[in-house]
Amino acid sequence: MRVIVKLFATLREDRFTVDTLEFKAGTTVADVVRHLSIPEKEAALTLVNSRHVDLSAELTDGDTLSIFPPVGGG
Repeated sequence: MRVIVKLFATLREDRFTVDTLEFKAGTTVADVVRHLSIPEKEAALTLVNSRHVDLSAELTDGDTLSIFPPVGGG
């Protein structure tokens, strides 16, 4: 299945901004995070098709996964 993956802020460093990746059926958000060598604590906010999901969410063909790092500031 094909999944569009969008990375934001510091997660883009040495990776990509947007890419279409191929995964097997049953792949979860956590599987993609591991595939991209992103520590789970760095995937602070994950959205599938613009809806908040946790790392255990299963992806389907054509989904768009957006991954955001923790945000600091004040």
